[in-house]
Amino acid sequence: MGEKIWYKDWFNSPYYHVLYKNRDDKEAAFFIDQLIQHLQINPAHKVWDLACGKGRHSVYLNSKNIQVIGTDLADNSIQEALRSANDRLDFFVHDMRTPFRINYFDFVFNLFTSIGYFDNSHDTLKVFQNVSKALKSKGYFVLDFFNCKKVTDGLIPHETKIIDGIRFEIFKKIENGKIVKRIEFDDKGETYYFEEKVALLNKESFVEMATKSGLQLQSVFGDYHLNPFDVNTSDRLILIFKK
Repeated sequence: MGEKIWYKDWFNSPYYHVLYKNRDDKEAAFFIDQLIQHLQINPAHKVWDLACGKGRHSVYLNSKNIQVIGTDLADNSIQEALRSANDRLDFFVHDMRTPFRINYFDFVFNLFTSIGYFDNSHDTLKVFQNVSKALKSKGYFVLDFFNCKKVTDGLIPHETKIIDGIRFEIFKKIENGKIVKRIEFDDKGETYYFEEKVALLNKESFVEMATKSGLQLQSVFGDYHLNPFDVNTSDRLILIFKK
């Protein structure tokens, strides 16, 4: 496992979805509603849900009659998402470091800390460049990331979660500018471990990459209610850029 690229294995594992099965769909829907209202998104627009997972944000957006394309590197997640596909909702396996359509989308969403996984920071810049290429002129990029200062200040080195009879032992540390989470558990007589590694990227880091990619910061919010961002207290760092 240690020699593999962690996100390709972990995000494609059924255990990833077990561990995170209790994500709040109502909260996700509320956030989407706030974005639709704030950005005045309507059925004439095209939205790219970048790193869509199983498509929970895509499906909800599409329920508002908005045309959506979701992409993700995890083919198992895309296979599940495709069950919800229709003539205004489609899904593709895609690596965000490579271009995907040019001057096509009015909005690109990258939600729930779905960036910053790569060992090379230039790969994250590639994502911004590809987003810029995919957006139409005056299109918007919505980036939802954790507030790295609050996460760092409140880091819990070890916790245990029991979900569906599986005891997950979770260890967290900060190493080389990243939060490293090690997940250990046993199931059906087998022992497993996975790692998550996410760069501690702050507002300034994202703005620098966006500026290099032809995107300009428009708004900064600190939660899914779109309240102002406070570096010490906000749970989220939500950035809206315009091409």
